[in-house]
Amino acid sequence: MLHSRIEGQGKPLLILHGFLGMSDNWKTLGSLYAVKGFQCHMIDLRNHGKSFHSDDFSYEIMAQDILDYCQVNNLEKVSIIGHSMGGKVAMLFATKYPDRVYKLIVADIGPKYYLTHHQDILTGLNAVDFSSKPDRTGVEETLYPYIPDFGTRQFLMKSLFWKEPGQLAFRFNLPVFNSKIEIIGAALQENALFEKPTLFLRGGNSNYILDSDLPEIKKHFPNYELVTIPNAGHWLHAENSKLFFEETARFLK
Repeated sequence: MLHSRIEGQGKPLLILHGFLGMSDNWKTLGSLYAVKGFQCHMIDLRNHGKSFHSDDFSYEIMAQDILDYCQVNNLEKVSIIGHSMGGKVAMLFATKYPDRVYKLIVADIGPKYYLTHHQDILTGLNAVDFSSKPDRTGVEETLYPYIPDFGTRQFLMKSLFWKEPGQLAFRFNLPVFNSKIEIIGAALQENALFEKPTLFLRGGNSNYILDSDLPEIKKHFPNYELVTIPNAGHWLHAENSKLFFEETARFLK
């Protein structure tokens, strides 16, 4: 079963993180949604965070994981927020099981195919030699030449943990990501359709959702609205969390 952090009481709201992320990335926002009257389920997707590792890794199987999670937790109907890869999982879940979803929020990802673009990050992560027992500073020094952006490095280092005294490791399943990275960019199925209210958010400084993508979004999600979050890139929920929360809370009411 998927690991999750659950906070609050009320209507269930699932939050699905992006590639290489985890539920902890959403702690602050999750607490805010709980105050607004939601039972917030911040979920670690398979091969991420504290959830199980598996060689099976695809959007179909991650959507099935979410269905299993809902059944085990007696969640008949949920709203979902999904960021990036989590947004793809959320879109697929909503189109496969529309009767289980009130409202859908997709953060900075569209239903289209995306070219693989995480090579530098994976190269940096694979360069870390945990057998030499580096400390956190040593890991960051290894990552720096491949991942010069400070924010991205800090985001990745949130997945470091002490596997045993003196031995760090990454929580995510790097070997599977190395072999199945092309899965991350997969498109939503051609006939996928979700007709209930859907909010797409994009970062004003991000190029993940272009104006030219809107006809395809409308084909799959005819009852959609689009909000652009200014002063934010792909991690819009972290870079402009105040406006992100305001827009999502408005939509979920």
